[in-house]
Amino acid sequence: MSFSASVKNELARVTSGKVCCQRAEFAAFLRMGGNIRIGGKRQISILVNTENAATTRKYFKLAKDLFCVEAEISVYRKQKLRKNQVFGLYLPPQPKIKKILQLLGIENEDALWGMGQDDAALNKVLAKVVKKDCCVRAYLRGAFMGGGSITNPEGSYHLELVCTDVAHQKYLVNLMQVFDLNPKTGTRKDQLLIYLKEAEKIIDFLNVIGAHQALLDFENTRIVKEIRNNVNRLVNCETANVNKIVDTGMRQVIAVRIIEQYLGLANLSPNLKETAELRLEYPEASLKEIGEMLTPTLGKSGVNHRMRRLEEIAEDLQKSKAKTNPKASRHRAKNTH
Repeated sequence: MSFSASVKNELARVTSGKVCCQRAEFAAFLRMGGNIRIGGKRQISILVNTENAATTRKYFKLAKDLFCVEAEISVYRKQKLRKNQVFGLYLPPQPKIKKILQLLGIENEDALWGMGQDDAALNKVLAKVVKKDCCVRAYLRGAFMGGGSITNPEGSYHLELVCTDVAHQKYLVNLMQVFDLNPKTGTRKDQLLIYLKEAEKIIDFLNVIGAHQALLDFENTRIVKEIRNNVNRLVNCETANVNKIVDTGMRQVIAVRIIEQYLGLANLSPNLKETAELRLEYPEASLKEIGEMLTPTLGKSGVNHRMRRLEEIAEDLQKSKAKTNPKASRHRAKNTH
């Protein structure tokens, strides 16, 4: 089961005891996912398709409790190869369909979808439905149930609502701003989107619509993911540091070996001789560790200065050797290719 489905299953069990909130939630559900059908003699029916059985059952019951209408639930697949079932909530033509529209503050089928309405007209219509703070929460819950989705927090953070018209998109944005959610808007093909990408805002939205268990699951997953990412960053950083220490140590060992071969460590100054011998004995030690083994001890920068000096001596010895024996130098160069 997807995370989005689990959220809707939880919300399907959330039922307000207030009629005003039930009406607000039902209105939002219809606006987001419903389709009006007008048959002969202007008989009106309503069909809402969802991919969540619990969602369909909730609004089937709500339609009966609020309006005492006849309702049907159907199960089908839109396409032959489609794996997920589609559940249809169907309200057939009947006198009480008009009562539904009237009780929701909707005068005709065009007003239900906001078709041909400007922002002011839609706000006036919905003002009869969304009256209190509790109704705002219920309306957003119904909007998510009808046209919302949320990705699994183990991946990216993304919650979106798919709207049917620009006026309703703006209306929902204003409702979400009541709770300082600061949603973004956009389009995908012919769809109008409202979305949240910040984990904190998604958590706030889940709290607003009453998905408290989903909120805890989301937060727990986010915390575990952040801890895992921090550990991975530390491990990668530590690995990079170890590799750097090993590479530096091996380069310095090579330099000391060159000095030992062409000059002899005994001909170095006492400080450089001690440092060179420790490097040969402890090739994988860090500069800090080498410094702690010196007598007297020396800081990292001081050891680094001595190592650079040893590498410079080795480089000068190689250049001097190449000048005194050019044939051998050319022979070595040939063998390296």
